[in-house]
Amino acid sequence: MSENTDSSNDPTWGIELTPEHPPERVADLAALAEDEGFDIAFASSHYFNRDPFVVLSRMADATDEIRLGPGVVNPYETHPVKLAAQTATIDEISDGRGVFGVGAGDRSSLSNLGLERDSPLRRVLETFDLARELWDGRTVTHEGTFTARDASLNLEPPSEEIPVYVGAQGPHMLRMSAKHADGVLVNAAHPRDLEWAAGQLERGSEERPDERGEFESLAFASVSVAGDEAAAREAARPPVAFIVGGAAEPVLERHDIDRDAATAVSEALERGALPEAFDRVTPAMIDAFCIAGTTDTVADRFAAALEHVDGIVVGSPLGPDLEDAIDRASEALARANEMQRE
Repeated sequence: MSENTDSSNDPTWGIELTPEHPPERVADLAALAEDEGFDIAFASSHYFNRDPFVVLSRMADATDEIRLGPGVVNPYETHPVKLAAQTATIDEISDGRGVFGVGAGDRSSLSNLGLERDSPLRRVLETFDLARELWDGRTVTHEGTFTARDASLNLEPPSEEIPVYVGAQGPHMLRMSAKHADGVLVNAAHPRDLEWAAGQLERGSEERPDERGEFESLAFASVSVAGDEAAAREAARPPVAFIVGGAAEPVLERHDIDRDAATAVSEALERGALPEAFDRVTPAMIDAFCIAGTTDTVADRFAAALEHVDGIVVGSPLGPDLEDAIDRASEALARANEMQRE
């Protein structure tokens, strides 16, 4: 078993657990992650999976110290006041271990629900500003990208302040998070993308009010680790396909990804032809958008990522065997941490 230390110089170890499995299974994975030294566990939120807050309640029961929160919810599917109440509930039942992972959501998934992803930066900022006021016990009226009138919560979260982590990829959301949030979940795995994101965060931090305190940047990275390199890379195909399908043109250009190949993946996803989309994922796409391979390979990639961020969230798919992947990811993070100290 690998263990993270309490040293302030050590990177934060995070993990994304996807509720595509029953809540009891995800809770067991959270307990394993806690045993392996992870600091924070996010339950991802997609309308087609199980409810992240229900799953987080099971994760809270199964763990003692690891911080817990949605990673990430969006303020289009669910009203921001409701998100604040749900997050406060997780903070309450976990005895103050709650965090709030919030972002603008995936445009294609929102369109499936007939939802427009309008004014994403303003809506995310207004959402966590409102949540902070509600957690402080205030009654709030808000007119902006959404409406709330005389809203308040009938519970007091035990945390003095629930940390807000913004899921971000574009320049404006990155800069906004550094200015206003407690942390950022950078949707990237490659050092090239993380270096670019760090530059945007630095620009945002120049306008950060002193009273907001410290800010933490975490790479929210797709990871696939296994004892066999080929098996790890094969398991990476589904999440990489979805990343490619939503990748902006500058990101594809940064990695010299063939535009036609990326379009073929995107069009297959839009048709619902998932096996075809996964088959069209190229090795270059896996290299650009996932940290995939053996423990040694992943440790090296983690060390490279940590040159630009304060920690890593080990994201989907984790690997072909989830329990084995959590163990290997923990070992890879420990090795990367040692490389950073040398």
